[in-house]
Amino acid sequence: MATKYMYYPGCSMDGTGKAYHDSIEAVLPELDIGLAELDDWNCCGATEYMGISPLRSQALVGRNLALAEKQKNGTDTLVAPCSACYVNLARTDAYVRESAELAGEVNDALSADGMHYTPGAVKVRHLLEIMIDDVGLEEVGEHVTRPLAGLKLAPYMGCLVSRPDYDDRWQHREHPHALDQLLLTLGADVVEYSRRTDCCGGHMTQISPETGLELIRRLIVEAERVGAHALVTVCPMCQMNVDFYQREMNHHFKEGHHMPILFFTQLMGLAYGMPAKRLGFGREIISARPALANIGIEAPLTAEEEAEKAAAAKPPRRRRGDPTLPSPAPREDEEVLRCAPPGPAARSATAGPTSPPWSMSRRSATGPRQSSTTRASSWRATTPSCARAWARS
Repeated sequence: MATKYMYYPGCSMDGTGKAYHDSIEAVLPELDIGLAELDDWNCCGATEYMGISPLRSQALVGRNLALAEKQKNGTDTLVAPCSACYVNLARTDAYVRESAELAGEVNDALSADGMHYTPGAVKVRHLLEIMIDDVGLEEVGEHVTRPLAGLKLAPYMGCLVSRPDYDDRWQHREHPHALDQLLLTLGADVVEYSRRTDCCGGHMTQISPETGLELIRRLIVEAERVGAHALVTVCPMCQMNVDFYQREMNHHFKEGHHMPILFFTQLMGLAYGMPAKRLGFGREIISARPALANIGIEAPLTAEEEAEKAAAAKPPRRRRGDPTLPSPAPREDEEVLRCAPPGPAARSATAGPTSPPWSMSRRSATGPRQSSTTRASSWRATTPSCARAWARS
């Protein structure tokens, strides 16, 4: 019988985190896990709203908790795969548990929509925690049919999952190894990555681009230094930041890094023998193809690679003057006008009533400009078509 949880997907799962969504949908049924998405959920406020209005941000998140309390059906666990969503939901629940005053203010705001949240009624958990503590590494490993041996991975937890830890759920908060353990269970070669809990920059790429790009650069440089083929994350915001802005970072620092950023659920799907396309590979900006080639898996082309392939297959456009282009044969009357010596036909075709006598001239290939009254023999020598025109005249 499937283990069921309430599910809060967050805003990114249908957009920049679609590969995360696809791989979750593919992998969890394999582990007999069912997710019931909250009905009518709203944005968690990400990381900005807390700085604008703490109470409003708590009420915004509190609405999702109230929905979960109302919709729980045999479970009080709400699973969030996004690190920002997870920490916002967990923080609000922790704060209203600690402060009856704040709980009252949040519920006053919720009452405008006829809603109420009982502090502690919902347990907020990250998807990685479910894999480690509920499913268990032994069960995760039993489904591996294609071990990832030869694929060197840097485990990147990000700065929001293991800290702050409101309910003491994570071991080694500063240097958590939960993701390492899962990737090792999949048979991957896990490198020792010292920046596993560093910040990806969040929205600093918009607020202070140079700062944001420097934070991204640090993550990639360290992953390359320890020989990683790819960086593995548990957060769609981290994945988007380091993937989407990697080229801008390269341009800013005049460097040439290529580090694919993958979701841990994508790696689980590969180890379970699932097709790469089903797991969302190809949606990334920095292609995972070189990384997966290390274990003999051909990943789908990215959108940019598809465009480059289509452009390469298209025949090049020929330009005017290209010697390979066929030249149309000139019409005979044009040849007559161009080649024939002065005569009535030529004069009538080229001269108006006030035009001077035939005065067309040409430049010899080896000499000065010559008058059109040049002897007929020199005209005959011009081209074969000129000779034909002379024969008819």
